[in-house]
Amino acid sequence: MEKEGLVMEMKNCIEMEENSKKPLNGTYKNGKNGHTHYSVKVKDINHHKNQSEEAEFEEIPLHIALQTYISYGLLVLVGYIKEFFGRISGVNVIPEEKGRTGYAPLFSSFESFYTRNVFRRIRDCWNRPICSVPGAYVTLMDRISHDHGWTFRFTGTRTRCMNFGSYNYLGFAEASGPCAEAAIETTKSIGSSVCSSRHEVGNTRIQLELESLVARFLGTEDAIVFGMGFATNSLNLPCLVQKGDLVLSDENNHASLILGLRLSGATIQVFKHNDMRHLEKKLKDAIVYGQPRTRRPWRKILIVVEGIYSMEGTIAKLPEIIALKKKYKVDK
Repeated sequence: MEKEGLVMEMKNCIEMEENSKKPLNGTYKNGKNGHTHYSVKVKDINHHKNQSEEAEFEEIPLHIALQTYISYGLLVLVGYIKEFFGRISGVNVIPEEKGRTGYAPLFSSFESFYTRNVFRRIRDCWNRPICSVPGAYVTLMDRISHDHGWTFRFTGTRTRCMNFGSYNYLGFAEASGPCAEAAIETTKSIGSSVCSSRHEVGNTRIQLELESLVARFLGTEDAIVFGMGFATNSLNLPCLVQKGDLVLSDENNHASLILGLRLSGATIQVFKHNDMRHLEKKLKDAIVYGQPRTRRPWRKILIVVEGIYSMEGTIAKLPEIIALKKKYKVDK
């Protein structure tokens, strides 16, 4: 269903590009195989670099950071004092695991302490139940607690809020609009899913159409599209790199990317988040010094970044990364 909406968006982009005969970045060229190829100019990269440097996020003021750390510290300190006197008086008995001699503990003592004394007091800020589609706005089910966060009771009222905590970047989860309408039509025509892998039951028409559009949009011979998921990164990255390869990974990459790189056996070096100067320094050192001990050149150097960083909301500086890739002739 998501693929149908993506197909429509890419069709519009390709039609606009072909009508204007002018790409968004760089120069336009037709290849022998009929695919469209773009080349990025250095001056365009410098222009994007200046814009991205100006668009950096504002740093947290020192006094706000100090107040936050002091508040957490007070909660921890009050928790230790309360549980100390609770043990002496016998009023507040801390639950302990029993009959598990020789087994690994089910939870750490500090984790349990943090949940009881810190997270419980502020957990109403998270885990809020909703009763609507997680679109641009969500509807919260209001609740109250009379025992400092141990239990909650619904009030029967609801509050409509803006949604800043969803992966719904492209609006696929909306209950109405072009994505919902396209999903309904696609479900009626070809069903919702083949319920198995493509290797086992084959391809659908919409999958082949989407991959053809992706290849046409990127100017490549072909493309392969995976469903969104943790396994996409963790299981496919080992197919791209192996022992003897070097991976330059952004420090804020998702856990799925990190797991995939560890499974590959390749050497991993981390560069600062969206810091192109640090990335370029890593590239220079990798090319000049090669592999540790032997000093042989790396079989392959791969730059791994995210498009949109899910935890921070930042966007990869793709034009600058592509410029570095071409300058040092590495993979991305």
